[in-house]
Amino acid sequence: MRKVGIIGVGEYLPKKILTNQRLEKMVDTSDEWITTRTGIKERRLAAKNEATSDLAIQAARRAIKDARLKPQDIDLVIVATITPDSAFPSVACILQDALGIKNAACFDVSAACAGFVYAITIAQQFIACGSYKKALVVGAEVLSSVTDWKDRNTCVLFGDGAGAAVLAQVKSGGILATYLNSDGSKKELLMIYAGGSRMPISRKTLTNRLHYIKMQGNELFKLAVTLMAEVAQTVLKRAGLECKDIDLVIPHQANVRIIMAMAKKLGLPREKIYLNIEKYGNMSSASTATALVEAVKKGRIKKGDIVLLDAFGAGLVWGGCVIKW
Repeated sequence: MRKVGIIGVGEYLPKKILTNQRLEKMVDTSDEWITTRTGIKERRLAAKNEATSDLAIQAARRAIKDARLKPQDIDLVIVATITPDSAFPSVACILQDALGIKNAACFDVSAACAGFVYAITIAQQFIACGSYKKALVVGAEVLSSVTDWKDRNTCVLFGDGAGAAVLAQVKSGGILATYLNSDGSKKELLMIYAGGSRMPISRKTLTNRLHYIKMQGNELFKLAVTLMAEVAQTVLKRAGLECKDIDLVIPHQANVRIIMAMAKKLGLPREKIYLNIEKYGNMSSASTATALVEAVKKGRIKKGDIVLLDAFGAGLVWGGCVIKW
């Protein structure tokens, strides 16, 4: 099996910023309430003419350039998203056409906040066995399109953005281990009820606002702490490593209290946890992706470092991967 690593990264964040102070004028909430409970101060929102593919295209271009490749070098495109432009075609196919990528397999992955980790894992398997040589993996979301801006418990959490990585065979290091898991019995803790084949959008679903994100936050909080800790322990064991070997953890940016509770459970110091939730909120599959890109750009990840990606989301799904940079 071939060693597979990340050879290029890129991100795109929309220009529009929605602050907590602005939210105070939209719903019954406060900057103090949001900051204390989530750690979020602001989030990015896509422009009216920006769909998920538009964000993904920008991030992908930057990742391909960073990898010193041309679009034609890519032969596998995977986009992780729960907010595609439309039910079909896939965002990956739209991306392929926009970038001029030829002769590539393209598909989307729906694994919510763990989507980028799922997509990275899938791409790694394809390259490791020799089916494809260079994969473009993107986590992209326009969660503002499915956020109920009248629900103060959820609208303060979400933002829009995209992050991308190019994967290829490497001589050393790379992805050391991956781990994916799920529990569909807890699907109703975080879901959008309407808009699919079970409950097509109708006047009734629109009136009841069922095409927006619904969340049972307290239950999710407890599960997220436990399961994200389990991800770290399991994937590190698969890699033959321990928590002390980690140089940096890139967790899904859902809630700062969840992240720090997980870190405490694992005995990890604050300086080994990368956080950018204050600026961007929860961007689902784009959160881990953009945090990884940002960490690389800021020099928080250096050659030889051991990096852990750890994510948890609707499904319920969770997963992680250990990478030697």
